[in-house]
Order: sequence, then C-alpha cells, then structure tokens
Amino acid sequence: MSERVERVEARKAHVKWDNLLHISMREAGVTVALVLIVLFFSATAPYFATTGNFLKIFVQIAINTVLAAGMTFVILTGGIDLSVGSVLALCTVVGATIMTDERLSAGISITLAFVACLGTGAICGAINGWVCEKWKLPSFIVTLGMLNIASGVARVVSNNSTITGLPQSFVEFGNMIFFGVFPSIFVIAVGVVLIGWFILRFTVFGRFIFAIGTNEEAVRLSGHNPSAIKIAAFTISGLTAGIAAMVYLLRLNVGSPIAGIGYELNAIAAVIIGGTSLSGGKGSIIGTLVGACILQVLSTGLQLLGAEDNVKPIVIGTVIVLAVILDTYRNKFLRAMESRRSDG
Repeated sequence: MSERVERVEARKAHVKWDNLLHISMREAGVTVALVLIVLFFSATAPYFATTGNFLKIFVQIAINTVLAAGMTFVILTGGIDLSVGSVLALCTVVGATIMTDERLSAGISITLAFVACLGTGAICGAINGWVCEKWKLPSFIVTLGMLNIASGVARVVSNNSTITGLPQSFVEFGNMIFFGVFPSIFVIAVGVVLIGWFILRFTVFGRFIFAIGTNEEAVRLSGHNPSAIKIAAFTISGLTAGIAAMVYLLRLNVGSPIAGIGYELNAIAAVIIGGTSLSGGKGSIIGTLVGACILQVLSTGLQLLGAEDNVKPIVIGTVIVLAVILDTYRNKFLRAMESRRSDG
C-alpha cells in the first residue's frame, strides 16, 4: 500500500515539474531574459539604472508595443502584416490634417482624429484580410502591396510634407508622466496589451485565433469560418496601427508620410522575440510586450556603452535569429512533453 502511495506522490511531483517547465518555456523564459539583460546593462552601462533612462525607454517602446500587439493576432493565425508601418504613416497624416483644421474646436478635432485614425487603420487591415482570404493569396504579398499603397496615399494626402500645429491640449497630454516614470503614451500601450491579452485569454474569438494557427482545417470542420476570423485578425492589426498613429502624434506632435518606415520589422521582431511562433498557434501578447522591452533595452544599453550605430542592428538582428532558433527547439521540447503526458 505504501509503495502505491509513493508512486502516486512521485507521479504528482513529476506532473508538477512538467507544468513548471511548460510555464517556464512558454511564459517566464523571455521575462527572465529581459531581467538578465537589464541587470547586465545596470552593472556595465553608465546611467542605465536611472529613473530618467527608464522613462526614456518607456517613451520609446510605446509605438512599437501597440503595433506589435496587433501583429500578434495576425502571426498567431500563421499570417504576417508588413503594412502596419505605412498604415501608421497614413493615419498620422489623416489625424494631423483633422486636428489642424481651424474650423473645429480642439475637443472635436481630437475626437474626430482619433476616430479617423482607428477607422483608416481598420479599413486597411480589413482589406488586407479580405484580399488574402478571397483569393487565397499569401499575406506576405498582399500586405507588401498595402505597404506601398498606404505610403503613396499618405504622400498624396499630405502633399509630401509634414503637418504641424496640433492642439496644445493634445500636446500636453502626450507630455504627461504618471508617478514620475510612466509616460502617458506608455500607459496607453500597456492598456492596448491588456485588452489584447483579455481577448486572447478569455474570449471564444481568442481561442479561435490560436486554433487557426494550430489547425485551420479542424476549425473549419467544427462548423466555423476561419476566413472571417483571419480577416478580423488583420482588422485588429490595422486598428492598432491607427492607435499607434495617435501615440506617434502624441509623442512627436507631427503627422508625416514617412513616419512608419521600418516600424513593421520592429513589430515583427518584438512578437517573435516575445515567444510567438512564426508558424502560428503558439504565443503570448504579454510576451510581445516583453519582446518590445528587450529590443529597446538592448538598443539603449548598447548606446550607453558607446557602441556605434552600425553595431546595434547587428546585435539586435542576431538576437532575432537566436529567438527563432530557440523557438524551434522550444516547440520540439514542448511536443515531447505533451507526448510524454499523453503516454502517461
């Protein structure tokens, strides 16, 4: 009898250890990496571990965090969205144009600009998703086309020039700092991440996002429409590009047709470094936030160490490649764990 009890207890301990490993590989691993990087730069880089520097980091990651939050939805379905940078630029031009209209009061112009930015972004995202699903085209190609279309429209709307003179109340809100270290735009970014986390974690739609990335055919056979869900994922990506445009306007106070150059690559990098698999079905939007932090902490830390601007892209690019390689081994390890559980 005692031997049987011991076997049961050993089995329970083994299951607990497997669960701990699973959580560590899925969630905690990237957070531990961020902590180690912060500790390294705190010990080696002058002025890194200061309130002013952390404030600077929070300001600089806000835009990428918002973009990456929407990108997470698309990548979880197995797609990709290369257009978010240009869509952001288009939305900044649209929003700035409305806010500088002298016929409108500040409150009305800011509200209309917010709605217009979100609407413009959502429409661009929905078009991406619809074209991909209507003609079963690779999202890489479709969103690459939208990248150029949105960029061209932004140049036409702005007459290829920056738009300045935003309302003072809008500028002041962008400069607000909460508790001495959290900029208003970072608070907005965290809010977007939390909303995305809730959707993916606690809603049926969120479960379908993961299911499509894992096995789209199974979703179809269960009587649901994967195309509608994938279009919704692209729409969310466009919507967050519109929100990121408002964050950009809050931070820099100008609308620019070249505002989003390279932003799509940074967003994708944050998602991948944060642990979301490029093949879809596995990932975490909280991990995406941590991934965005890792990118910016690396950039800031290297700068404080005196690294040349040409060196920083090399280091960050290496980290991205290593993250993808790690993702491959992590998936193999987790599949082995799941197989062992089923056999047990």
